[in-house]
Amino acid sequence: MAFSHVNSKGQTYYLHANKIKRSSGKETTLYYFSREVKAEKALDAVPAGYQVVEMKTGLPALKKA
Repeated sequence: MAFSHVNSKGQTYYLHANKIKRSSGKETTLYYFSREVKAEKALDAVPAGYQVVEMKTGLPALKKA
């Protein structure tokens, strides 16, 4: 089951991760929230060292703890 967060407006968002390869050869993980669950990219929990915060617009985001 994907990690979900309900914002102050009552909308549900699901946490996803996307691994990309930079031009330098490093691999970076990008975390993002979406209203729909994408099975291959959905995460079950918040990564260690991060916490969920809410922007002024109601969109959730991850912040380093």
